[in-house]
Amino acid sequence: MGVFGALNAAVSGLRAQGSALENISGNIANSQTTGFKRLDSSFFEQVAGIASTQANQIAGSVTFSSRATNDIQGDLQQSDIDTHIAVQGDGYFVVQEPTGVIDGVTTFTGGDFYTRAGDFTRTNEGFLQNGGGYVLQGFNVDGQGNTGSLLEPIQIDESVTFPAIATTEVSISGNLPANPSTEFSRANADPVTGVDPADQLILPALSGAATITGAQESDFIETTIAGPSFEVFNSLGASFDVPIRFAKTANADPTAGTVDTYNLYYRAESDAGPTDDAFVLVPQDFTYDADGALSPPFSSLTIPGLSVDGSDIGDIDLRLTGSGLTQFESGSGTAAVSATANGSSAGSFQSVAINDGGRVTVTFTNNQTVDIAQIALASFNADSGLSRVDGGGTFAATVTSGDPILRATGSILGGQLESSNTDIADEFTKLIITQQAYTANSRVITTGDELLSEVINIIR
Repeated sequence: MGVFGALNAAVSGLRAQGSALENISGNIANSQTTGFKRLDSSFFEQVAGIASTQANQIAGSVTFSSRATNDIQGDLQQSDIDTHIAVQGDGYFVVQEPTGVIDGVTTFTGGDFYTRAGDFTRTNEGFLQNGGGYVLQGFNVDGQGNTGSLLEPIQIDESVTFPAIATTEVSISGNLPANPSTEFSRANADPVTGVDPADQLILPALSGAATITGAQESDFIETTIAGPSFEVFNSLGASFDVPIRFAKTANADPTAGTVDTYNLYYRAESDAGPTDDAFVLVPQDFTYDADGALSPPFSSLTIPGLSVDGSDIGDIDLRLTGSGLTQFESGSGTAAVSATANGSSAGSFQSVAINDGGRVTVTFTNNQTVDIAQIALASFNADSGLSRVDGGGTFAATVTSGDPILRATGSILGGQLESSNTDIADEFTKLIITQQAYTANSRVITTGDELLSEVINIIR
């Protein structure tokens, strides 16, 4: 090769080590960049010439190439932002790049890009945009939860309201006391036993009454026990509080052929006049056997034409959930019952979040939620063949990588971010080695220069 060959080899070494240094500096600079994939360096020998024998062979110069690390997972970190997401395993988010705004509407390039940077936040137009400026794409989800087939930028419409839902179902569960303690029974308790079974029942004049008027309300309350309240909604979304009370109408008496029996009433008018219906009977007896279980058993019944404070709610399905409505002895003599109802008022946009699996969910002020999109996740047959379009966070498909496959095996995790896969300690180690190699190549050039000077000095 000679002196000139040595100089050429040293220059190629300087060029290769300089490129390696550029990769190292970029990796270190992006050690905290979300979703960044570092570039490693590879070196290949360039054959100086073909020799006829082993003894005549000489070392060649060197060439440099970058080696992608797209398939190396970065660490996952928790995030408090509901729209931050990460990919665990194989896959890339599909994004588009905004090109500008026309008549107040953002336009896009139309070409798809791919990234692992999941630091998406909502823009003023409702798009989900990451720190690199790219907008997340996905498939729309309709009101029935069906996912569409058209891949497009996800946009959240904050002007949409959630319509009111009228109450149709009430769930109730708990225990009614075998010996209820009412205001009347406590006031008239037997001085010896402390209890008079007859006084635990509703007043005979009120027993089984379909309605309790305002004039009868005081006696009714004194001889019944309070249950919970539940909130119902009419078709316009107006809410009403519905207290319920339980009246024991019969005690178990084998000689008389009676069993423990309760009736359920709900308050129909909160400020009832003397002739107004203050409470209305639910047309179903709750009868119990000696073991405290409903006999005959049932799991639901209908409250026909529920009306509260003049507002018609409609027929309500009353469901006994959990262990149902039992009757066991209670030391306090009160009802331990819970009740909840479905339905809601109308709601406006409150927040948006992305859950595990990649569903984009909008929450409204009435606590209702709606899935509006499914995030797409793309994979490639050759990840290393992707072309970087912004230095390491976003990629474009190439002939080498192949076309995107929208069925990646990785999973989307909500509330997490994938950090850079750069290892600072490893990069500094490579930095030291690269610096030494660069210095060594520069010394070769210095030595070659000295040798050439000696040759030139021969003729002097």
